[in-house]
Amino acid sequence: MLSLAQDTPGGIRNVKRDQLLGTFDPHAFIPQGVSLDGGRVAAGKRVSQMRTIIVGAVAGGMSAATRLRRLDPTADIVVFERGNHVSYANCGLPYHVGGVITDREALLLQTPASLRARFDLDVRVRTEVVAIDRARQVVRVREVDGGREHEEGYDRLVLSPGAAPIVPDLPGIERAFTLRTVTDADRLTTVLADRQPRTAVVVGGGFIGLESAENLRRRGLAVSLVELDTQVLAPLDPEMVSPVHAELRRHGVALHLGAALTKVLPDAVELAGGQILSADLVLLAIGVRPETTLALAAGLTIGPRGGITVDASMRTNDPHIYAIGDAVEKTDRIGAEPALIPLANTANRQGRLAADAITGKTVTLSRRLGTAIVQIFDLTVAVTGWNEKRLRAAGRTYQAIHTHPASHAGYYPGAQPMSLKLLFDPHDRRILGAQAVGGEGVDKRIDVLATAIHAGLTADELADLELAYAPAFGSAKDPINMLGYIADNLLTDGQRTLQWHELSGALAAGAALVDVRTPAEHAAGHIPGSINLPLDDLRHRLDELPTGDLIVYCQVGQRGHTATALLTGLNRRATNLDGGYRTWHAGQGSDDSAAL
Repeated sequence: MLSLAQDTPGGIRNVKRDQLLGTFDPHAFIPQGVSLDGGRVAAGKRVSQMRTIIVGAVAGGMSAATRLRRLDPTADIVVFERGNHVSYANCGLPYHVGGVITDREALLLQTPASLRARFDLDVRVRTEVVAIDRARQVVRVREVDGGREHEEGYDRLVLSPGAAPIVPDLPGIERAFTLRTVTDADRLTTVLADRQPRTAVVVGGGFIGLESAENLRRRGLAVSLVELDTQVLAPLDPEMVSPVHAELRRHGVALHLGAALTKVLPDAVELAGGQILSADLVLLAIGVRPETTLALAAGLTIGPRGGITVDASMRTNDPHIYAIGDAVEKTDRIGAEPALIPLANTANRQGRLAADAITGKTVTLSRRLGTAIVQIFDLTVAVTGWNEKRLRAAGRTYQAIHTHPASHAGYYPGAQPMSLKLLFDPHDRRILGAQAVGGEGVDKRIDVLATAIHAGLTADELADLELAYAPAFGSAKDPINMLGYIADNLLTDGQRTLQWHELSGALAAGAALVDVRTPAEHAAGHIPGSINLPLDDLRHRLDELPTGDLIVYCQVGQRGHTATALLTGLNRRATNLDGGYRTWHAGQGSDDSAAL
């Protein structure tokens, strides 16, 4: 079905090819001066075979529009955006608020005028699609300014409405800000400049919440962060999040964990239990939910996670309607279950695939891992796949590995510590997830691990990866290779390890704990009840070991592995404490940055 533009201010008014043209060839040229039912087509212009309307003009929507134009130079493409801006970098908004990105215009990647000039796209801002008539293949459009409505016909419709910030229904909540759009950022920067607030409360300890807290601190505000969970960054396991808490506190962010917001006051907030926090400014970063109002009203299928259901080609249950981006449910790679993954790279990928599908290409969106990264002051945190909490909750069998390597060769100046955690299935050796916390080099390690999961590499095959090495960039045995070596030790050498949260149970069952670090290390901090027998002395002091099961630990696990191998070879039942003292110490909730 093709709609032709009528010469009215409202644009196309549902004039359809089937009504006007019959079997008219949609690629034929319109002769000079021809007018159809009042509609004018300029001489020499082709009538497009396909009219596509796209709802939403940020990541997914603009990827779909520009890809569709590259595939079909004659397509009639209209994009509706209810906001003021299109194709902007919303991931950069916290950094603009914090003054790191000083040029606001740098966030505005395109404008309606630039998109018209380069791609011949009809992009209309401050224009909201308020209803879909699937039977007639038209949408009802409302102009934000003035409220005037009209209808537009489509052959294909692409929904990219995104997700909306969660705003709880609490007293005084209207005073709180959100940070999702350029308009939100403009409001915040105006308030910061004009009112010069001194205190701020950020509600929510996810990625946006932490970025916002950091950038408000950069602006000189005293910042409190309120999080309902007992930790920030839910994708991290408890022992991996301790350095993050330490970094936030080191930079002056007051953490209120396990706390619920109950009321927003004129210059403060109230938490459950009655605690009052000073708050000249309140920023909500609780999370987002898919924008599905339009889809629901149109009878499109909504999935179990609350997002629009689409097939592998981004098509909804209506063959003429596609949906992409944060409003859509994806398929999780690890569990093959529906998931909400509001990430820009996936939205852009879906936009491209929807355009491909519209033009007849066979496409499939691969299952998603939810790979993500965030900078928190001087710390980098990255995740991919599932964490241990999720695996345990799902009853999945898994093996965990913790390491604490340097970002590059230790003898080369500037090496920075990091903590890595790998999770894999000990039966099929499939990698299930990974977490990384540290400084330089965290990003490339998580990217390698995400790629390995996507490619189907097993945990022990990480040892075979040929990764770029020079002392300034890595080690001859890269931290990724070391994860593979450790996995191989567990899978083929029969090495036994114990996790930090399993230690108390093992000790209660009668096992003895042996610290194989130096006396100085032991004196600086050790696990209560442990016997200190340094590794270099162990072979000559075997008679000092207690009878029964032994649990061995060192600082990060490497010397513990050597000691365990020695003791096992001497017919002692020995188990290495995975990740050593550092992992155990972090798992106790310590905010000591040395836990890296």
